[in-house]
Amino acid sequence: MQNQHELPGNVSIDELAAFVAVVQFSSFKGAGKALGKDSTVISRRVGQLETHLGVRLLARNTRNVALTEVGQTYFARVSELLRSLDDATNEARNFTSTPQGNLRVSLPVTFGKQSVAPLLPAILKKYPKLKIDSFFTDRYVDLVGESIDVSLRIGSLDDSSLVARKIASYRSFLVASPGYLVEHGEPSCPEDLCEHACLGFSNHASWPDWILTNDVERRTIRPQGPLVSDSSEVLSMAAVVGTGIILGPTWLFSKEMQSGELVRVLPEWRSAGDGGIYAILPPGRLVPAKSRVFVDELVAALSCDWL
Repeated sequence: MQNQHELPGNVSIDELAAFVAVVQFSSFKGAGKALGKDSTVISRRVGQLETHLGVRLLARNTRNVALTEVGQTYFARVSELLRSLDDATNEARNFTSTPQGNLRVSLPVTFGKQSVAPLLPAILKKYPKLKIDSFFTDRYVDLVGESIDVSLRIGSLDDSSLVARKIASYRSFLVASPGYLVEHGEPSCPEDLCEHACLGFSNHASWPDWILTNDVERRTIRPQGPLVSDSSEVLSMAAVVGTGIILGPTWLFSKEMQSGELVRVLPEWRSAGDGGIYAILPPGRLVPAKSRVFVDELVAALSCDWL
């Protein structure tokens, strides 16, 4: 089996580098100094290269080193090869240090459109060599299998092997429109919710139950209502027009609460357990610059906790 450091014919990169350096510096001593090796090591590597090729590349005596005819042709090819290898290495390193290239990002539908999409133009303007290919989906995404660079996930993380960075925390509260509460009255305890029109988010971890806490006790409610959906955006819009009460994350309807379109219901109660918004990256220690700066921008813009 060919050694991973060898080229065809058992030729190694170290041997090629030694040969090219000897030609460039016209001596084994100069080549050794440039490569940080003793001149005897350089001489041995060039000798091994000639043995592997079965030809003499250098004519040498005690004072001079000169290329043979085949050595001249081989030097031209090999020096071009090493330059290309050096360019490829620098290009690969630049992808780690300079944000550039195509960034494939998976985003949850509602949060992605509402909170991340408005940030994308500014990110692209700040990093002009970056291109973003965004996918909006609420399904579980296989980062490696689908070649995704960054995936945003909401809730809790069950897979400890993932490379994750927490962007923000949030809680889920009960809200409704003022018009709904005027027409139907306000519940005074969690059990009263069973008599109200409740809007159910089927992707919630505890569905079809609502598990509520006031930091002293927990109550489990089985809500009933006219609308169940796997789209939190649909439920939020329905709540705004007075369809019913919704239990949802604070990031979902923060604007509607600020405008007064939605108000808290049973304000001392909330969903048991805080949620998190996480940036997930494929396994590995080296994070490309394009992924790193994208996550940094999200943290800077969204790190205020919705608690």
